[in-house]
Amino acid sequence: MQITKHKVAAIHYTLTDNEGNILDSSSGREPLHYIHGIGNLIPGMEEGLEGKTKGDKLNLKVSPEKGYGVKSDALMQQVPRSAFGDQKIDVGMQFQTNQGQVVTVTKVGLDSITVDANHPLAGVELNFAVEVLEIREATEEELAHGHVHGPGGHHH
Repeated sequence: MQITKHKVAAIHYTLTDNEGNILDSSSGREPLHYIHGIGNLIPGMEEGLEGKTKGDKLNLKVSPEKGYGVKSDALMQQVPRSAFGDQKIDVGMQFQTNQGQVVTVTKVGLDSITVDANHPLAGVELNFAVEVLEIREATEEELAHGHVHGPGGHHH
């Protein structure tokens, strides 16, 4: 069976940047189970896994455009320090906006705080080492809910 739209695939992966730093990995954990072709993975990952079969091992290089996007200056903003009240603010802290967006503090000034709403991996070329462990048909319920149920998936 091949990985195609509406199939559930189980994969192990290790994600590194171009310097070889491990950014994420399923090693030592349950494999990642996902429904293929419905946007559960970044586009470059889905494209690279399309047509693969159980036992396949591959390396995927994903450009920012097919990953978490290109870093956008429009998503960086200076916010008055007063918006944070009296709390101590440090570079790297993250906050959720009233609209539900997560922003990261990139600069702390006397009168303003610079926050970045880009995904932390925006602008980063991603390197995935992937092994395909399992492929099966998605159930009607999984397709209706948009995620995998049972082992490796969501439990209701």
